[in-house]
Amino acid sequence: MAIPAASEWVRRWAHLVPRDGVVLDVACGSGRHVRWFAQRNHSVVALDRDAQALAALAELPTVRIVHADLEPDEDSAAWPFEAHQRFAAVVVTQYLHRPLFDDLTEALAPGGVLLYETFAQGHETLGRPSNPRFLLRSGELLEVARHAALRVVAFEDGFVAGPKPAFVQRLCAVRESGGDVRDRETGSYDGPTRYDLPGQSATIPV
Repeated sequence: MAIPAASEWVRRWAHLVPRDGVVLDVACGSGRHVRWFAQRNHSVVALDRDAQALAALAELPTVRIVHADLEPDEDSAAWPFEAHQRFAAVVVTQYLHRPLFDDLTEALAPGGVLLYETFAQGHETLGRPSNPRFLLRSGELLEVARHAALRVVAFEDGFVAGPKPAFVQRLCAVRESGGDVRDRETGSYDGPTRYDLPGQSATIPV
């Protein structure tokens, strides 16, 4: 079975992920983003409850497999990592379990990036998922970022026609590590961290 392509949203903002950082892919499924980041020389932690899907990723040399069920019930989460463990990026696509929000944001290292994309309210008019448990409310990811004191770099909330019609919500947010202050005497940049925004003509990695 062919592995789906990495999300355009994830590819668009992956340049913000520190190059030597470890990426956590939550509910990674078939591993499209695990493979994409691994091909770019990131160490990746692949987290899912599907042992068979994870087995297909075990051969990748820079990937660590974590087999865990994150959802003991509707109202709680089972986070499989130590409280001190932090990641350069946390990637979540097509998955929603609200009790995990605090765990996801607290897992970001200083400078770490949260890349989140999943279905939003309105999608019930198109098909599954249609249960409100799995559909983000209007602006909900912004609320998550605000609660966690993350810097929002990009946010989208609306309808996409293709490759398959969907109502989606997308977030790119950063756990800021403070100002990017450099030596004035060298003439180098001295000011806040710059989060480069892809221009209209920017090439998005494939």
